[in-house]
Amino acid sequence: MHLTPRFLLLAGALALPLFAANAPQAPKSADVSKLDPAMGVNAAAAANLEWHDITKWGVEGREWINEERLRWFDRFPAAAQKTVTPAVWSLSRDSTGMMVRFKTDATAIHVHYKLSKDRLGMPHMPATGVSGIDLYARDTDGKWRWVQVTKPDKQEVRAEIIKDLAPGFREYAAYLPLYNGVESVEFGVAQGAKFEGLAPRAKPVVFYGTSITHGACASRPGMVHTAILGRRFDVPVVNLGFSGNGRMDPAVGDYLGKIDAAVYVIDCLPNMQPAQVTERTLPLVKQLRAAKPNTPIILVEDRRMTNDWITPAKKKFHDDNHAALRAAYAALQKEGVKGLSYVSGDALYGTDSEGATDASHASDLGFMRQADVMEPFIRAALKR
Repeated sequence: MHLTPRFLLLAGALALPLFAANAPQAPKSADVSKLDPAMGVNAAAAANLEWHDITKWGVEGREWINEERLRWFDRFPAAAQKTVTPAVWSLSRDSTGMMVRFKTDATAIHVHYKLSKDRLGMPHMPATGVSGIDLYARDTDGKWRWVQVTKPDKQEVRAEIIKDLAPGFREYAAYLPLYNGVESVEFGVAQGAKFEGLAPRAKPVVFYGTSITHGACASRPGMVHTAILGRRFDVPVVNLGFSGNGRMDPAVGDYLGKIDAAVYVIDCLPNMQPAQVTERTLPLVKQLRAAKPNTPIILVEDRRMTNDWITPAKKKFHDDNHAALRAAYAALQKEGVKGLSYVSGDALYGTDSEGATDASHASDLGFMRQADVMEPFIRAALKR
């Protein structure tokens, strides 16, 4: 029998499903935590622990402590809801910048905390930064060293942070989530272990800024430049970063002026246009000077987006913003306002375009570089 080419093509087409059905199937992607357990969540907390509620002794980064709050871990008191913008109020309910200290001789440390929001991570920021609790300890030289971070996968976390710790009664510091709020936090240690909560220290360095100050996009809460600088100087820090909404608002300025601050760092330009910088810088500085005549104030230029070298509009935005802040600073100096210093933004993320996750928000590298740039100015203000 002679088969035409057309018949052969038809027969082949009909046979394709049969061959496809017998073909090897692509393997399903494996859960990486099963292949590498270190990529999974923290181990569950042990049973029969002694739990210590951190509200019993207090956290740093939480000011106006005698004013009523809607939630204990809100950054602003309840009255601020009537004066700050709705966006700032909503963002102020994140626990960014809050840090609790304690001492223990436990060889394992556990944590139980409840998050306010079910969004644990973001597309460009991991759950460890958005919703994690980040643990540090002092080493034998008294320096802060990283220990471990929680890796949350649900709103209520009851986990072992670290075990097999070297013996010793030492000081720990735990940073609370950056882009989530917390309803409650307690640390657990084995029964019989020593545990001492440490009261918040006085005279914080106060940062007022944008999403970058808020913590975007640190891999964990202790890696924001505000926290890095707090450890370097061993001082408390107040983080008043409001993502997309750090705009030198006078209502926020009112609350800044109520803090017994060691230094004010004003870093709002990424959320402001040049005209706003011109309009709002002098009033905010004078507002702070009226409330705190002798507290140093550091003005920080807009960081440069790391791709502004190839995006002319962004470069012009930064150039114009910087020029507006420089002019405001010069005007303040001419008026005789004392205790001011000025930080250039050109190298806040470095100059190699490698310091951000998305051009705008810092990576851990960008935060470290930002801390390096700001450190000498804060050192001078603290007279260290």
